[in-house]
Amino acid sequence: MAQFAQGKDRAYWISWFNLSAAVREEFLAWAYETYAPKVLARERVLWGALYASEAKGSFTPLGGGGRISHKPNPDGVPTGDRYIMMFGATDVYALANPTPDEFHAQLDATDREMLALRTDERRNIMLEEGRVEGPGLAEHIPDIAPAPAIQLGSFNAGAWADEEEMAAWYARWRLPSLTNLPGCVRVRKLVSVAGWAKHACFYEFSSLNAREEYFVHYEKPNQDMVNWSTAVVRDTVHAPGSANVASRIFYLLKTNT
Repeated sequence: MAQFAQGKDRAYWISWFNLSAAVREEFLAWAYETYAPKVLARERVLWGALYASEAKGSFTPLGGGGRISHKPNPDGVPTGDRYIMMFGATDVYALANPTPDEFHAQLDATDREMLALRTDERRNIMLEEGRVEGPGLAEHIPDIAPAPAIQLGSFNAGAWADEEEMAAWYARWRLPSLTNLPGCVRVRKLVSVAGWAKHACFYEFSSLNAREEYFVHYEKPNQDMVNWSTAVVRDTVHAPGSANVASRIFYLLKTNT
């Protein structure tokens, strides 16, 4: 039986967005010095982190690629994916009261101007469905901090009838199979409370090199599991740019966690 874990951080506010090169450094400094600390000042918000997505084609798609479909832009799904801002909290209502829009409306004019530098932003508030911890957690300090390298997929099932099979796949294979994978810090399967994507999977690695070396083709020796993974993933529809492989720019923790 798989050893599923539980953490203090079980709710997530995730924003995907783009930035022009002209404002990148200004925005990143403001996000670290001003914006993230203001979010962390909210009750029960435990950490914040900002990631930069790696360029498409600079990493190996899991399973060799070809299994993921994406939502077409005419459906109105924002296409931002070059940066990912995440906040972890104890519970969903820590992130929904106030909502992100309400919280942003309370910020001063300068902060709102900085937020407006983002383009094509989309977001989700999500709840943790399940998590496992890998060998990389033993050397990951502090343990609550999100890892230096991640893969984050955000998606919907192709049809409601596919979701039981997806749940079984995560419970029986995908999550348990990563508990002994070198370089794996954690994997969290998320479900949505608000936002386009109903599902997400948040993989954490000690480094991008560890992901490339250990994760990308780890299923290959087990052809039955390769076939099951292919069948499940091909029934999903991903958000633009998903799944993102990304490197951490910064993280901040609430001082009393």
